[in-house]
Amino acid sequence: MARAAAYRWAVHEILINAFKWFASGSGVIAAGIVALDAGRRITGWGFVLFTASSIAWIIGSVLTHDWALGTQNIALFGINIFGVYRYLIRKKLNG
Repeated sequence: MARAAAYRWAVHEILINAFKWFASGSGVIAAGIVALDAGRRITGWGFVLFTASSIAWIIGSVLTHDWALGTQNIALFGINIFGVYRYLIRKKLNG
């Protein structure tokens, strides 16, 4: 029994760390992509990466019961989806 609980705890910790490191690294890369301002398409893909980062942070926050971090990333997820729409889906307006 104790061995199974220790195994579940270890897997849980590995999963949490994987989500947190992916979220952190992808967020840094996305920020660099957006900061480059290398055109609409590249900026849009930066927002796609930001969206993936937000999803990973939300999952990590649920697994660790960090509701403040989860709430922040739910809001950022919405903003990032708008960025994806604005730069990859919506046609650029002339003017």
